[in-house]
Parts: sequence; structure tokens; C-alpha cells
Amino acid sequence: MSAPILVAVDGGNSKTDVVLADADGAVLASVRGPASSPHLIGVPATITLLDDLIRQVRAQAGLPADLPLERAEIYLAGADLPIEVEILMSAVGDAGWASRHRVDNDTFALMRAGTDAADAIAVVCGAGINCVGRNEAGAAARFPALGMVTGDWGGGHHLATLALWHAARGEDGRGPGTALVEAITEHFGLPTVEEVGVALHLGEVSSDRVNELTPVLFQTAAAGDAVAACVVRRQATEIVALASVAAGRLGLRNRPVDVVLGGGVLTAQHPQLHEAILAGLAEEVPRARARILEEPPVTGAVLLGLDALGSAGKAKAAARHSILNSRSR
Repeated sequence: MSAPILVAVDGGNSKTDVVLADADGAVLASVRGPASSPHLIGVPATITLLDDLIRQVRAQAGLPADLPLERAEIYLAGADLPIEVEILMSAVGDAGWASRHRVDNDTFALMRAGTDAADAIAVVCGAGINCVGRNEAGAAARFPALGMVTGDWGGGHHLATLALWHAARGEDGRGPGTALVEAITEHFGLPTVEEVGVALHLGEVSSDRVNELTPVLFQTAAAGDAVAACVVRRQATEIVALASVAAGRLGLRNRPVDVVLGGGVLTAQHPQLHEAILAGLAEEVPRARARILEEPPVTGAVLLGLDALGSAGKAKAAARHSILNSRSR
């Protein structure tokens, strides 16, 4: 009898990865599609997109149309509130992709990709920012993660906007002088930061290009600019605060706990940010072990499925190896 098959999804704000694997850890097929966050495209469009990708991955693996899947593990950006998870659980159930299914926030998949430890926390800082955690007893910690309306601070888009904000104020005198002024005008090839702002307002420069300023901010901070460095330190403080609060909720503040750091801002390991995070964790969660995510988050979705199926450690190691190798090719 062949091993049960699962489909795993990591759906984000820019792309969606879908992997088909069996309970022995063999990866049968994988596909990548566009953004599937229900916050961006709505729940019906999310289900339609995922249905298409799951059909593609089944076809790629050569599965008969009537062969049922055992599990569907669906982890999505935008599955933040309990009501959102409940709505998505119902919609995925109606889609009928598998006999059993689970839906949750994509940060849980990222956390599982980064560690096998039962006591773990994940902080993701990519375009946005979020944090989740779990402990050996099965308790979970999470935040609404709806942006500044629920107290969030930071993430790549916010940092880029702050770089432009500080540059504008540094240029016109409302704020302290900063090397961000020259860095940003050079980046956009315009004479002044004010002209950059006007060009963005009039649509002469795409608003998406603001996100290009995140690495500019870090480069300017590394070159010694006090204003840029202050923003970087503030981001480090926020990341440590998220991890510390999650650890406190789970009773892990003074216990060994893996803290997985994921998302482009954190995996880049900008020295000023990374070193400040490590120092902050050492003070607030003294037994924390920081782990930079090195595997695609969809790995975590597969591993969560294998956990649910009771697969052996050998199967999980095989799945990790296969997914990592397929991404490096």
C-alpha cells in the first residue's frame, strides 16, 4: 500500500509555494504561483488560485484525478484573526482537496521550517512583521498583526517609508540632518527629496519603488548616519519585544527556546540590526537560541503535515533535503 499523500501550501503577499509529498518524506511535485493572501485578493480568489495550483501539482506528479489526498496543510499570510482562520478552514473544507485539512498563519510554517524544537518562537520581518510561538504543552502565542492599528511597528515597507520621511524632514529643516537625503536623491536620480515625494504623489514614480529604500536605509546606517541607525535600532527593539512577549505568554522567558528569524529584512543579517537583536534577546530571553531561517517556509508546511501523519524523523529529514535541493537548482 502506498504512503498517504499530503499537499502543503505557503501562501504569501508576493508568491505561493505548493508541495505534494508522501508520508515517507518523498516530494512528488512542487509549483509556485502568485500571491494568495486573502487580505490582498479576498477569500474566494484565494481558494480559486490555490485550487488551480493544487490541480497543477497533482498533474505534475501524475496523480489520478480520483486519488484522494490524506491532508492539506495551508498556511497563508492574512490568516491572522481567529475568525479569518475559521472562514478559511470552512472554505478549504468546501474545496475538498483532502480528507483532513488545517489552515493557519504562514508564520507557523516559517517557525516549523526553522526548528524541530517543541518550544519555539518565530519573528518574521519581510514586507511586514509578525510573531508566533508554541510550547511543548501545545499552547500558542500570536499577535493580530494588522499593522499599526494593532500596535505593529516595522517591516520592510514601514522602514522604507520611514527612510523617506526622515529624509524629507532632514532636507527641509523639520528634522535633524541625515545622509538619507543624498542617498535617496541619488537612488531616484532626482535633485531633491521633495521632488521624489512629488513624483510619487503624481505617479511619475511608482509607489512600489518606495520599497527599494529598505536596503538604502541599512546601507546609510552602516555608513554611520545617526538618523538611519536610530531607525535600525528601533526595529531591533521591536523584534526583541515581540519575541520576549511571546516567550512570556508561553512561560519560556527563562527556558531554552529557539527563536527563528525569517523574512528578507532578518535573513539579510544586516550587522547593526542582527547584533542588536542578539544583544536584546540575551537580556530579555536569556536562554534563547536565535536561528536564521535557511529553508523555504513551505518546508515547514510539509513538516507540519508529516507531524500530523506521525511520520518518522527519517521522513522529515528526507523532505527537508529534497525541498532545499529543489530550491537551489
